[in-house]
Amino acid sequence: MDTLFEQLIADFHERSLPELTHRTVGIPALPGKIDAIIGMRRTGKTWFLFQIIRQYLDQGIAKESMLYINFDDERLFPLTAQGLGDISDAYYRLYPQHRERPCYFFFDEIQNVPGWEHYLRRLVDSENLQIAVTGSSAKLLSREIATSLRGRSISTEIFPFSFMETLRHEGIVIKYPLRPGAKQRALLENRLKNYLRRGGFPEVQSVSEEYHTRILQEYVDVVVLRDVVERYQVGNILPLRYLIRHLLASPATLFSINKFHHNLKSQGISCGKNTLHEYFEYLTDAYLIYPVTIHSRSVRAKQVNPRKVYAIDTGLANAFRHKPQPDWGRLLENLVFMELRRQGLNIEYYRTGQGYEVDFIATGNSGIRSLYQVSLDISDGNTRKREVRALIAAMEETGLSTAKILTLQDEEHIETNSGTIDVLPVWLWLLRKR
Repeated sequence: MDTLFEQLIADFHERSLPELTHRTVGIPALPGKIDAIIGMRRTGKTWFLFQIIRQYLDQGIAKESMLYINFDDERLFPLTAQGLGDISDAYYRLYPQHRERPCYFFFDEIQNVPGWEHYLRRLVDSENLQIAVTGSSAKLLSREIATSLRGRSISTEIFPFSFMETLRHEGIVIKYPLRPGAKQRALLENRLKNYLRRGGFPEVQSVSEEYHTRILQEYVDVVVLRDVVERYQVGNILPLRYLIRHLLASPATLFSINKFHHNLKSQGISCGKNTLHEYFEYLTDAYLIYPVTIHSRSVRAKQVNPRKVYAIDTGLANAFRHKPQPDWGRLLENLVFMELRRQGLNIEYYRTGQGYEVDFIATGNSGIRSLYQVSLDISDGNTRKREVRALIAAMEETGLSTAKILTLQDEEHIETNSGTIDVLPVWLWLLRKR
């Protein structure tokens, strides 16, 4: 095995890094902390490791100061916790002088090895190392990292490509300050609708329509099988599959376990409410869905009001739609939610005292709050009145003086007695958030 480790190390140092699309995210790389790269399967965690390696190379750090091991390599099976120690031993045997300088270890899918956390804790305590690890969401969830590594880790989430990243992937260059002419605006509007329909999973960006939906559906099958069924020993799979299809087919809608339970019962499908609550949490842990609660100081209000549920990716949601045509309005709202989620904001939906609903009230770490309404377009007078009325009421109740309505194409500036409402095309808002 020592010979194999030395060969893997030599292969990595000799091999060129693949060409990749730059992700708009970084890692903290704090001294004494292990960087854990987490997220749903197939979102590009491995390639993100390569991006970090390339950044270190650009900073002038020698590749020999780095080590990358992919624990999905079948030649490493079956590797034990004791065998993990042989990896670092082999590295320092090849480069003994590196014990006196900072080195950078990257471990991909390390959760495949039982006892991995003990090895990492020992490394970070005893060597001059910066360590980054990735793993499937089945065994490397953020809360498990905190338990396994006992406060020695800090997590970075990786999502499917953002809209900006898909443009970068296609080689589309955006010039700033952003006020595009008619030609570029038409291109961006076209790409936005394409992004809403196909989503941002890296692998499917260049896949033909014939296979696009099938691949995304297979992603969900893997999540169901490996991240839920195997992990939690789920025996009653039928209601779980019904739950997944329901949630993904109707993103950006209110969801009630009680109502869904009655729906299953009417179809003759047996499953307890408590079990459905567990299934819902499993899917959340697997990064497949994101529940959003109502904005309230009352814990009870959050518990009794239904949650709104969003999918990790609009393409994934579209792959499970029941109708032949996409629900553009729901997909647009889902896209806005995921962008706010990428920014690390705390997101809730808001209901005013008069019962008007605002899609999002987002709060940052600094406590600054923002109101967002999402609408396909507000050219219809009744739609415009409804969206503006809800925001005015929310601004009055929250004391906020600004709000946004995000649409496909509309752009204007609305002054009210309660504050200013900016109407922006989503593509413009997304690119300004770069």
